[in-house]
Amino acid sequence: MFLRWLDTRVFLALATMSLAATAVACGSDPGTGTGGSGGTGAGDATGGMGSGASGGMGTGATGGMGTGGDGAGAPDLTTAAKIETYLAGKTLTMTGADVPSHPNGFDENTNFGQATQCYVSTVMMLMGQTFQVTSELGTLENAPNTGDMGTCNKSMVSNTLMFSSTNHLIENVEGNADCFDFTITYTGFGQEGRGSISADGQTLNLELFFKDQGVGIRCADGAVGSGGVTLNGNAFTGDAVQVYRITE
Repeated sequence: MFLRWLDTRVFLALATMSLAATAVACGSDPGTGTGGSGGTGAGDATGGMGSGASGGMGTGATGGMGTGGDGAGAPDLTTAAKIETYLAGKTLTMTGADVPSHPNGFDENTNFGQATQCYVSTVMMLMGQTFQVTSELGTLENAPNTGDMGTCNKSMVSNTLMFSSTNHLIENVEGNADCFDFTITYTGFGQEGRGSISADGQTLNLELFFKDQGVGIRCADGAVGSGGVTLNGNAFTGDAVQVYRITE
C-alpha cells in the first residue's frame, strides 16, 4: 500500500511496494484418471486419457477424460532475479482485511498529520525496474488533532496518491521465496524489511518499516511477522504485515 515517510514525528508521503508469485497446485484422486503432474479424469472402468499440470497419459480405476492444472508447475522463486521476472507486469492488490493495523509500524487509528497511516487499498505493478504504486487513503474519524486516537474508516476514500520507486533490492532469499530481505527507495524516503510468498504462490506478504527506524526486521532475525522488532527504540507489538493478492 502506499505509505508515507514518518520523519521524527511528522512524516512525508511515501509508497509501499511488493513482490509476489503464483503457483498452481497439482493433485490426484485414487479411482479417477491421473496424468502429468497430477490431474483427474472420469470415464468407464477401462481407463483412458487424463491430463494434469503438465499433460500426458493418465490411468485410474475409472479412467476417462480428465483435466488437471493449467499446464504450469510452481514457479522457481529461489533467487531475486527469478522473483522479479515472475512479478513483472502482474497486479498486486491489498485491500480490506489485508491492510495491516500498523502500516510501517504506526497505528492506522492515530492522527500523524499529513503522515496518517489510514489506507483503503494499494495497487502495485513492477514495470521494468520501477514499482508503480497507487494508494487510496481512508478517512481518520474522531481524531482532530495530531496525536489523537480515532478510527480509520476504510470505506471512505479521502485521497488517491500515485508514486514510482527509484530503486529496490531483493536479497538473502530463503527457500522458494519463503523469506527474502527487501529494501525500496523513493525520492526522499525509503522502506526496508522482509517478505515472503505463500505456499500456493498467490499471496505476497511484506513486513516493511521506514528506513533506519526498525531493528530485527530482516529474515536473519526471523520469519515475516514473527515478532522481535524494535521500532524507534521501543518494542513493536502491532501488525505491520501487508498482504497482496497477485493477478495477471
